[in-house]
Amino acid sequence: MNGDQQRLLATMPLHAITSTYGEAGLRERFAVEIASWAEGDRLRMERALDLATRLHADDRRDREPYINHLLRVAIRIMSHYRVRDADVVCAALLHDAVEDHVAELTGGRDEQPAALAVLADQFGRRVAELVGAVTNPPYAPDRDQDEQYREHVADSLRDNPWARIIKASDFTDNGVGLIHTTGPRLYRLAGKYAPLVPVLRELVARPDTPLDDAAKEHILAQLDRAADRFAALRGDAAAGDAG
Repeated sequence: MNGDQQRLLATMPLHAITSTYGEAGLRERFAVEIASWAEGDRLRMERALDLATRLHADDRRDREPYINHLLRVAIRIMSHYRVRDADVVCAALLHDAVEDHVAELTGGRDEQPAALAVLADQFGRRVAELVGAVTNPPYAPDRDQDEQYREHVADSLRDNPWARIIKASDFTDNGVGLIHTTGPRLYRLAGKYAPLVPVLRELVARPDTPLDDAAKEHILAQLDRAADRFAALRGDAAAGDAG
């Protein structure tokens, strides 16, 4: 891309980049975001993106490559939340690696601790701890999975302020992404995510969440919009059931 296109990408909303330029545009925006970082941090973030790309090469998220989601989560943290912490960005890029590709990380073992150990070896213990905090554990088959998901998020983020930032960006992207989802899955996801909004609001607003006031207000406003969207969807679903 030429200089004018790069300057445009630096100011475009992330989903506008996605719809206009696709994965290539998001990768270019990521490169713009990390260009001013120290070389060691920049190289480590590029390695994390390379690993995420390999692990999720065959994964798709509705109509797009899954890597787009991971790029948006990482870019949002840098651009919208103004976080300059390479560990957090690496963990954002890899936040679904253990949950979705544990065997690829461990050489065939279906063991999350072993996969996290691989990430710790490659990117440092803090990155692995952050990924672990936002990784869903195996759920008990005799309990509602959505309820267990919400309990895990609340418990794992309570004592891990930096992981809250990754989950906030991930949740924002999931909520926005519902506009691309149709059919029964749309209403099921709205039912899954809606009860988590007040949990995340309370966690993000805590004094120990390492964001400035403007970033917190930005996230809280997005959560409020997501809550309105989920409420509308759940209302539509209830109306459809009644009809």
